[in-house]
Amino acid sequence: VQLQASGGGLVQAGDSLRLSCVTSERTFSAYNMAWFRQAPGKEREFVATIRRNDGTPVYGNAVKGRFTISRDGAKNTMFLQMNSLKPDDTAVYFCAAGPMSLNYALPRGYRYWGQGTLVTVSS
Repeated sequence: VQLQASGGGLVQAGDSLRLSCVTSERTFSAYNMAWFRQAPGKEREFVATIRRNDGTPVYGNAVKGRFTISRDGAKNTMFLQMNSLKPDDTAVYFCAAGPMSLNYALPRGYRYWGQGTLVTVSS
């Protein structure tokens, strides 16, 4: 299973970025997918997940109202639209995939991980 995240970069506070995570059709159709992030010296943090069966999004408290998770079945791609970015959003962002789990907000709830894409927000 391969997950390829992209779209990170250096932006200023208040700017927007859109991350993408491409995977195979098999993975996209079989698993829930999610975004996590990890800042230097901190634990991996849940950002958002989107349910495979109905597309319902769930967001971490730190990004509610600013970030939007979505997916495109035709492209086997998950997106994370990030608006009103803050310096605290600076982190490596990872996409993940895994079966339905009560641990959807924890890294252990996902079986497969992409390589990460760095987002840096300057003040």
